[in-house]
Amino acid sequence: MSNTPIFRTVAAVFSLGSISLTPALAQDTDAAQAVQDPREPIIDDSEFDATIPAIDDSPDAAMGSVADWEAEQEKLGREARQEDAEDGVAPLPALQDGDPDELIADPPVNDPEIDDPLTPLGSFDVEPFDESQYTEADDSDQAASLRYDYRIDGLEALDESGKTQVRPVSADDIRSRFSDLSALEDGDGKAANGAMVSARMTEDQQLLLDIMSGQGFFDATVNGTVELPDTEGEKLVVVLQVTPGTRYDFATIMFDAGPVVPDDLIEKNFVPAIGEPIVAERVLAAEANIAVVLPQEGYPFAKTGQRDILLDPETGTGDYTLPVDTGPRSSYGDVVTTGTTAFDAHHIKVLTRFEKGELYDSRMVDDLRKALVATGLFSIVSVKPSPSGEQAPDGTEYATINVDQEAGPPRTLAGSAGYGTGQGFRVEGSWTHRNLFPPEGALIGSAVAGTQEQGAGLTFRRSNAGRRDRTVELGISALHSDFEAYEAFTGRLSGRISYDSTPIWQKRLTYSYGFEILGTNEQDFNFATGMRDRRTYYVAALPGQVTFDTSDSLLNPTEGFRLSAKLSPEASLGSGQQIYGRGLIEGTAYFQVDDGIVLAGRARVGSIVGAKRELIAPSRRYYAGGGGSVRGFGYQELGPKDPDDRPIGGRSLVEAAAEVRYRFGDYGVVGFVDAGQVYTSSTPGFDNLRYGVGIGGRFYTNFGPLRLDVATPINRQPGESRVSIYISIGQAF
Repeated sequence: MSNTPIFRTVAAVFSLGSISLTPALAQDTDAAQAVQDPREPIIDDSEFDATIPAIDDSPDAAMGSVADWEAEQEKLGREARQEDAEDGVAPLPALQDGDPDELIADPPVNDPEIDDPLTPLGSFDVEPFDESQYTEADDSDQAASLRYDYRIDGLEALDESGKTQVRPVSADDIRSRFSDLSALEDGDGKAANGAMVSARMTEDQQLLLDIMSGQGFFDATVNGTVELPDTEGEKLVVVLQVTPGTRYDFATIMFDAGPVVPDDLIEKNFVPAIGEPIVAERVLAAEANIAVVLPQEGYPFAKTGQRDILLDPETGTGDYTLPVDTGPRSSYGDVVTTGTTAFDAHHIKVLTRFEKGELYDSRMVDDLRKALVATGLFSIVSVKPSPSGEQAPDGTEYATINVDQEAGPPRTLAGSAGYGTGQGFRVEGSWTHRNLFPPEGALIGSAVAGTQEQGAGLTFRRSNAGRRDRTVELGISALHSDFEAYEAFTGRLSGRISYDSTPIWQKRLTYSYGFEILGTNEQDFNFATGMRDRRTYYVAALPGQVTFDTSDSLLNPTEGFRLSAKLSPEASLGSGQQIYGRGLIEGTAYFQVDDGIVLAGRARVGSIVGAKRELIAPSRRYYAGGGGSVRGFGYQELGPKDPDDRPIGGRSLVEAAAEVRYRFGDYGVVGFVDAGQVYTSSTPGFDNLRYGVGIGGRFYTNFGPLRLDVATPINRQPGESRVSIYISIGQAF
């Protein structure tokens, strides 16, 4: 044998996590030569030559006519019959047309098969063929009369040699992959007959070959046999004998591509390295990574072609080549919109996080698509680049950003309901036209009805107002509240500018600031007279809030933390001019300790400075207790109370809570302990804390968890409920 390596050129096809190789093998073929037995010649050469007519070599010689040729043939025929008669040879049988000299004779007149009548149709068996005995039976125990087991032999060699591989594969890995797709496994050890078992075995032989090829064992073989039981009633055994063969490694990795910037852009993003086994999953993942990275680095039209692998059986290595069509290096061009539009291209540019002429990055295009979806104004929206053929100043080519819109229904109805001890039932509903004043100018009508609250309001909201994620709101509302702490009739005019998170795009830093003007008539206990009376307050406030959020979800966080601060300078008229400030700091944290188990904690501290409690409208004071505060107590139940044992609120508060959340599927169980107190002074005392403990259930939906909490106070005092129940949407915090 020559020492020159024998190479196999292959076209590699990756399917179902495997590499299927079709080698073009050189084959040696010996030309077969026919060997004939010597025979005596029929006539000698001289006699044969004499029968050949003379040919006139002159090109101008006249050609004979067809009539002359036929006359000559007839003459030769008569001479031949005369010679046969002289030699005693029997003449040919009579023909149908009486012409014995035809080159293709007619059938003899006396052929009996021609004159025989056809067989009557009634004599044929027309009973349809019954193939039911050969068809596959159902999977019932009665129909499946055959039982079997299966095993895979020969994989043990992988455990012995795989430890030295760069990417080892074990026998258990192969068996696990096989079990997921096996026809024998799916059959659950039952079959109607042996043919069915054989078919499943054949299918699984190919499956094992594909799996082995996917791990780089391109020379692997799989033989299938059936071991019949020695005793009637025992199961037969299907044996798949695997011979792994050589595991091929990368000898070279090359890319058939034009120049890119930087020069190693493709190479550094192809994860497999020389010396590694040719594993299908890693190759496919690496090719997919290239297809993702190139559009992120200025090549929006990049495409990968069909890979080629050159295998060397003598060295057990392969040379990998991947064609890559990068397309032109591009920058952002103009934004163009088509379809049934919700708003125009100018407003779309407000949503972009890129400028014309910047190097193309597909992540920013995906971000634009998410922002468009977050508006809620589209039934269908897509964002795709297309080449413009126009060169940018930096030498790149502008890529036009095409936004195809299909406006969706702009009107929505929404509603929610809840219940809390001390707060009673509460139902909220709203009607929204999200694009009544384009672009993204919404009109929202809302109403609340409950045992202790009734009201209505109207809000104008402009989303993405002048810049991405900025919201401007103006609202007017009227509300009647009747709680243990106070009764109030309130009219409110408010405005706000905010930078908020959305369900699709949750932001780390959010903020809001605005104004609030309200007139409220409220009932409060007057300690000077010892009676409850009503007073009217006129309040002007400038509320602001900032939040830093690292959590992984708005409605159901499992990791991260949130920290928010609220500050509202306020001026109050009604019982003398009062200027004061309300402040509140709140932090929450979430820790996932195991699959389905989350620890959650919350702390809140608030303070009002600058005015006495009795000069502050009761609705502007701090209260604690209820489903969103300290569970185990009624709404606003904690803190100072009047002689009638009704809460009157305070100027500071402290709250804390801890939960253990366990989720299983769409359901969950929560155990919790809450603590809190309200104080008369502006500085919280952190003493006399009240505690509540309880358990809750959760039902997880696409729009958030439904919550049911049951809690009881620790060291319950007279007048406090033994059990408090809270029902709402979303986690407690």
